[in-house]
Amino acid sequence: MFERVREDIRSVLDRDPAARNTFEVLTTYPGLHAILLHRLAHPLWRNDWKWLARVISTFSRWLTGIEIHPGAQIGRRFFIDHGTGVVIGETSEIGDDVTLYQGVTLGGTSLDGGKRHPTLEDGVIVGAGAKVLGPFTVGKNAKIGSNAVAVKEVPAGATVVGVPGRVVRRREHVEEAHEAIAKKIGFDAYAVSKEMPDPTVHAINAMLEHMQAVDKKFQSLCQLLEEKGVDCGDVSLPELREEDFAVVSEAEADEAKAS
Repeated sequence: MFERVREDIRSVLDRDPAARNTFEVLTTYPGLHAILLHRLAHPLWRNDWKWLARVISTFSRWLTGIEIHPGAQIGRRFFIDHGTGVVIGETSEIGDDVTLYQGVTLGGTSLDGGKRHPTLEDGVIVGAGAKVLGPFTVGKNAKIGSNAVAVKEVPAGATVVGVPGRVVRRREHVEEAHEAIAKKIGFDAYAVSKEMPDPTVHAINAMLEHMQAVDKKFQSLCQLLEEKGVDCGDVSLPELREEDFAVVSEAEADEAKAS
């Protein structure tokens, strides 16, 4: 049990740049609180203590703003970022290393019994405000874009955008290069993709493309220098401090230029 809790905390620290330490995560992150309470309610539900399980689930919703039915099956290292408005239905199945952002709904489209909610395989990311509705599978490492509405099967590694959701064509080498650069700088793009009709998304992708080009040139330069006998070594970036981003007045800026 404690090992699972440590994994849940580590998943927050790994995936949220704003998370500073274990104590902060444990005491102030509603997504983690909702997951911990669900891990208490789910065994009760499976052992027919259904009323008590629902009471814990209701308390969790009141405390965190996140509604997880105690019958939902959730894997390891599950991360809910921000979390307000997240709803996870009874027959939902969630694999390992899945990430949900605020306003996500894993819902059903039928009043019949049995499987009514989606299955998210390992590594799936669901962007803010997205709805995944129905008893279908979202494949491994797929992404559901922000505010998309997915109502049918999603292949592994695909990206879904729009209302109703459609799978956009994935340019493997471009997307993988962007993901590699984003990981390198510790950036998580809220399940955005190049095909989304959003100027912010295009700006993010342009930035990633520029950084990728600079990174390639830098590597080529280092390789050329090493061939000439110059040891480049590992270049470490200076640690940024809060004062580096301080806002200065125009008068202070003019004074600094004059000096």
